[in-house]
Amino acid sequence: MAIIKDIIADEERAFYAAKNDTFVNIKITGPADGESSFKECRDVVVQDSYFNLRYPFWHNEKVLLNNIEMTSNCRAALWYSNNITLLNSQLDGIKVFRECKNINVKDTAINSPEPFWFCDDIKITNGSIKGEYAFLQSSNIEIHNLHFSGKYSFQYVKNLKIYDSILDTKDAFWHAENVEVYNSVVKGEYLAWYAKGIKLVNCQIIGTQPICYSDDIILENCTMENTDFSFEYSTVDAIVKGNIMSIKNPYKGNNIADSIDEIIIDENAKQDSDVIVNGKKVA
Repeated sequence: MAIIKDIIADEERAFYAAKNDTFVNIKITGPADGESSFKECRDVVVQDSYFNLRYPFWHNEKVLLNNIEMTSNCRAALWYSNNITLLNSQLDGIKVFRECKNINVKDTAINSPEPFWFCDDIKITNGSIKGEYAFLQSSNIEIHNLHFSGKYSFQYVKNLKIYDSILDTKDAFWHAENVEVYNSVVKGEYLAWYAKGIKLVNCQIIGTQPICYSDDIILENCTMENTDFSFEYSTVDAIVKGNIMSIKNPYKGNNIADSIDEIIIDENAKQDSDVIVNGKKVA
């Protein structure tokens, strides 16, 4: 494996089709403004390097990136690539990760509108992500200790597990299927509408109108804050510690809480559920 180091490159496809090489202290920047510095590469390691130009990693196979900085000029940084490991890095720029498979991200901060679209087999451990429409139509995702902020996250995802994380997000999990969230804070408006197979365990749920028009929802040992108009036309089995602000038109299941401020049943609403407060059925 060749070691290539201490180079500044700004030409088009600077390291096109590199194979079995290690790059150290590479700077992709300069007036030539060339695109796609690492394209069609195989089995490459890039570490302690800086990227300031567009489309740096497209159509690659087996790439290890360690201690990488990508500026906001690095739009569409990783596309159509497989077997990517990203460690100890900072990625900025729109549309990080698109149509990639087998992604392992650890100890990394990502600030990118529209990250992780149409990707498969993602593992994220320790770090932060800020972005709108994150993880759109991605699948087979496992997340540990992530601080996420941004609107419209995890829409249309399938097979997602989240542990020990903070999600500050709006419209999360819309149309999602087979999602499990453990020991996490989920804050935002309109959580998990039109979803199927959502399970939240030991979670803190915060925000208006959660879980509406959804099926097969389980809440175990969760708390709910400022959650008015919850569970409308949804199939929910919930065991909630403390108070729920209001439940509206619950469709099926058992909704159990220590207290519920208001239960709203509209005239002619479909309903085949039990609402239980302190062990007593109230609706």
